[in-house]
Amino acid sequence: MNKLTLLTLYETRARFFMVGSTQDEDTFRILKINRSPDPETGALCVSDGRNYGRQEMLDVLAMIESGNAATGGMKRVASCFGIVGFVSFLEGHYMILVTKRSAVALIGGHYVYHIDDTMILGLSGSNDRFDKRQSSDEARYIQSFCQVDLSKNFYLSYTYDITNSLQNNMTRSKSTGFNEMFVWNHFLLKNGFDNFDSEWCLPIIYGFVDQAKIPVFGHDIYLTLIARRSRFFAGARFLKRGVNDNGFVANEVETEQIVFDAKTTLFGFPKNGNPGISNPSFTSFLQHRGSIPLYWSQEISQLTPKPPIELNMSDPYYTSTSLHFANLIERYGNPIIVLNLIKSKEKTPRESLLLLEFSNSIEYLNSHLPDDIPKMQYIEWDMARASKSDDAMEVTDTLEEIAEEGIRETGFFHAGREPYANSVRRAEEDASDPIRILGRRQSGIIRTNCIDCLDRTNAAQFMIGKSALGHQLYALGVLSNPYVQFDSDACNLLNGMYQDHGDTIALQYGGSHLVNTMETYRKIGHWTSHSRDMIESIRRYYSNSFTDTEKQDAINLFLGNFIVSSRGPMIWDLPSDYYLHHNPDPLPKARKRSYKTWWINPETAVSDGHDTKSAESIESSANLMDFQDFFSEYYRPSALTSFDRLYVCNMNPASSAAAAAAGFEGVPGSSYRDPSPFAVRNLSGVSSATDSEKAKVKNPHGYGACGGLIVVNLKNDGIEEWVRPADKNTSKAKTEESDETSDQLSEEKTAPWWTTKALSMRLLDPQVPVSELREYKRYISQFRPQLVLSMRIPSIHLDAKRSDPVKHPDFELYQTYVSSSDSDASKPLKTLINSRDEEIYSFYATQSGKIGNYVGGGNMSSGIDGRNETEDSRYEAYARWLSNGQYT
Repeated sequence: MNKLTLLTLYETRARFFMVGSTQDEDTFRILKINRSPDPETGALCVSDGRNYGRQEMLDVLAMIESGNAATGGMKRVASCFGIVGFVSFLEGHYMILVTKRSAVALIGGHYVYHIDDTMILGLSGSNDRFDKRQSSDEARYIQSFCQVDLSKNFYLSYTYDITNSLQNNMTRSKSTGFNEMFVWNHFLLKNGFDNFDSEWCLPIIYGFVDQAKIPVFGHDIYLTLIARRSRFFAGARFLKRGVNDNGFVANEVETEQIVFDAKTTLFGFPKNGNPGISNPSFTSFLQHRGSIPLYWSQEISQLTPKPPIELNMSDPYYTSTSLHFANLIERYGNPIIVLNLIKSKEKTPRESLLLLEFSNSIEYLNSHLPDDIPKMQYIEWDMARASKSDDAMEVTDTLEEIAEEGIRETGFFHAGREPYANSVRRAEEDASDPIRILGRRQSGIIRTNCIDCLDRTNAAQFMIGKSALGHQLYALGVLSNPYVQFDSDACNLLNGMYQDHGDTIALQYGGSHLVNTMETYRKIGHWTSHSRDMIESIRRYYSNSFTDTEKQDAINLFLGNFIVSSRGPMIWDLPSDYYLHHNPDPLPKARKRSYKTWWINPETAVSDGHDTKSAESIESSANLMDFQDFFSEYYRPSALTSFDRLYVCNMNPASSAAAAAAGFEGVPGSSYRDPSPFAVRNLSGVSSATDSEKAKVKNPHGYGACGGLIVVNLKNDGIEEWVRPADKNTSKAKTEESDETSDQLSEEKTAPWWTTKALSMRLLDPQVPVSELREYKRYISQFRPQLVLSMRIPSIHLDAKRSDPVKHPDFELYQTYVSSSDSDASKPLKTLINSRDEEIYSFYATQSGKIGNYVGGGNMSSGIDGRNETEDSRYEAYARWLSNGQYT
């Protein structure tokens, strides 16, 4: 039975009835919802498990209505798209329903929806009586619970398991179920249903989902970013730090980057009516962020923007740290690459207090790993210190090197054979026979952290995602080398998605957007970004100091960390929520892990916890999504749809979104633009690309220049250069001019462009590039009629014959005009006169006496000002011809 997508709620005096249908509205089920748990079974929701046809469903509803006629009958309450769950406080149960949704992603024909609006509905009867004390406490609990805004950053899917990665969904057994770590309504569903296998249970995740398409010469590449926030040890910034007793860390987020070719839709190729062979058009890459897995905290009672960091406890065996890394090995496999970005040198030690303890924990845990299990790789790098250096590319170059090495170690997921061309390139490099890779599996994870896991972590994850994007596109056969250039449409699109991703995570955990973005670390941000960073810092400080406590109470209620009881304390009376997230029993009943074999879970008896299915078996994997689920939801054969309402038709492509983000819109009315989304849009910016990076810019597709066009956007040096058709001579001349300009700038501007010294040098001694100077001279040398009509013309030589165009006084001006059509500005002006132009000009020169034919309606002997100035009249007629091609 498929998940129920369309629900209708009915109410009688005794209970509620929910009627659910699948997407095709041919199969129905009915759920009975009690107003209070059943005294015998304790169940709140009861389903008979029977499928009804439309007429059968109507008959059952008519029977229910007739049976309750004496007590008011049955009335329709609401229509919704899913049940979030049930919750109870002091005065009965409440039901949370999804009333509005919107599609935000499409993965293999399966839609992912964002929850836009919800409704909370009380199940208790209207005859219940409560005293005022209970009612005020109940209202306060409801208000606190609703502070978790379900209309922001919560996502669901009816046919795709968004709690698991694409690799798990395409290779694992479907019976393994959802990943409960990311099911944020786990507690709410548990209050109403016995198990999650019910078709009524709809898991939702909290995090971030975004998708865009990259058009590549006739077909689309879909780029999807999914962030899943863990429900364990979740909370606000200063209230949740470090690790708890179960090995779960604060601000733990799994980020998945899915890239697939939309030429085919299914996860598998059809075989005997069902998808049997994995579609090689799908790739994915996983990375992880989370707080430093040590017992540390920050006290916010002093109301300081940066409270001091305290190590609360030192465990010589690093028990909780080992539980955390054992869980990572169980989920992702080996190797685990730890990228630590906290500060190493500070005047007043804060972050650096954790540096030595963290490195000691990794060293201790690695000492117990046997030789057949890869050691955890620990990389510590003071990113904040590196960003203050004069080298604008130090941060990006270092992160790119770390990312490439990390991806080589962990790999990425590719659900099928690689293109044959890739195996040929590899064989040419190795001087061997071409051998195709039948599939790839990601084994291991890159774990990134700074002190908050926000600004620096997000910039590092973007750089890792950028490197992964190049490898994913290369595996799909889109690129001829696994590298994506900065300032291309594809890279700008990915940067924008990761910035939205970072802003969303920062709002969820820190209360404000990112303070430092990727533009900050690349030193290309606008000067107004400093005021923006200051505002975000103030917002983060206010949120952490005044609103995080209420936010933490709401999260504890939503996730079930605090169970409301009439006999226990109220949540707002608790001095701390420490024991809600840490084990209060010093001797837990669960089996303890060995200090030496810390990576082995005694409950599962799995050494690495990772599926060891070989890459060769991915191609023939049969563990794919149900074909019927995909077909009914994607094609909707029973519904009337239009293209303008389809999600795929309204998705923003990279070429428009990224170009707008980069500030390039092209010349109005001009079609001269390289259509490749991998072409670099800003090669002349001083800070956007170094000489070494410019040298890397090659044709990304391995064949001729895309469209034969060149676009150069001069952001730092003035006007935007005109767009002209490119040929070899023009490209060579443009490159030589650019080299001359860069050499000249490098001699006179030794300081970085963003410093005050460089700004003062530019203002005191402005420089104009050679290419702009030549372009400007060509522009001002052209004839402009609106400025010439009122000017006197030079006198005509007496010996000049009007029948000889070469001797005409205006011939030099005409020669300049017709020679401006030459595409190469570096060449001297030449006379390029076709037969038509020569015929028109000869007619004009020989017929100068017939002024009335050109001016029209005037006296043949009077000129522009009524004087006897035939030359002025001739000149005006000539100007009109140059303006609109007509004599009159």
